[in-house]
Amino acid sequence: MSAMLLNKEKWPEFVGKLAGKNLWVPRADGDVISFAPAAEGEAPDLEYSNSRVPPKQAVFPQTETLFRFKVEGEDLEVPQIEDQIVLLGVRPCDARAMTIIDKLFSWDENDPYYLKRREMVTMIGLACTEPGLNCFCTSVGGSPASTDGLDLLIVDLGENYLLEAVTEKGEAVLKDTADLLDETTDDPIQQKEKIIKEAEQKIKRSVDPEGVPEGLPRLWEDPLWQRVSASCLGCGTCTFLCPTCHCFDIQDETEGFESRRCRTWDSCMFEEYTLHTSGHNPRATRRERTRNRINHKYSYYVDKFDVIACVGCGRCINLCPVNIDIVNILGQVKEAL
Repeated sequence: MSAMLLNKEKWPEFVGKLAGKNLWVPRADGDVISFAPAAEGEAPDLEYSNSRVPPKQAVFPQTETLFRFKVEGEDLEVPQIEDQIVLLGVRPCDARAMTIIDKLFSWDENDPYYLKRREMVTMIGLACTEPGLNCFCTSVGGSPASTDGLDLLIVDLGENYLLEAVTEKGEAVLKDTADLLDETTDDPIQQKEKIIKEAEQKIKRSVDPEGVPEGLPRLWEDPLWQRVSASCLGCGTCTFLCPTCHCFDIQDETEGFESRRCRTWDSCMFEEYTLHTSGHNPRATRRERTRNRINHKYSYYVDKFDVIACVGCGRCINLCPVNIDIVNILGQVKEAL
């Protein structure tokens, strides 16, 4: 792993060199931060905890046209995915989340839409020096400076940024910006290690997932599911803003003689998600839907892909309108087991 230093005074120039590559950056709209294509001359401010909408939307859009067709039976028009994308300022938990959902989209059948975009993405991460109030990444295999899924990691050292290449794509970024960078010595590396250790110590939330994947099926009828879901509104915020949630619906939309097939994010917390044409719904209540959400992330996904489908970003806790807390739920699961 090669590393270089970037003086913060050169940050706008560094961003400018990336701008010709379909650069996506964290952008604030009021108090909502989400990733979007950078405006001309924009040098994003990296002083933020995390985006509200995870950057997975760059490779797994909330609404995506799969193809267009006409009633007359003309050839299908399939959108071409050709643009390179550079995601700048991705938090390590969100980058790690993409490696987790990669497994689903390349499982029994390769998803050409998702995988093509993933191939075209260069992921530049930003290490967390001030973890959020409800972050618990270290409980589920992550860290404030995890490089899983990243091509390049940026660490804020004060006057400088430390840039560490993780992949060949990351090395290419260092090469393209070499005239702005300075060589490192042992001092910046040691400073980085100290900063990350301090960041880990600032994480106040934790849960021990040991035994949870194997034990959850035994709690199928446990009263805890009624208890933890009692206040749920079924709004789906916890899943729509989760970086590892990946459920989608597919619809055909027609206007006149032209149609398109599109897919949109869906949520297992919606009543309609499992509603059968017959009218039967195997998850008719929020109790069943909450149980499914926790089992999916901490049991089913582990059985299928040998990894917990949660990166401890804390979004579902921070943004739940009725303060449902997944760390608290997992604590109750551990107690019940």
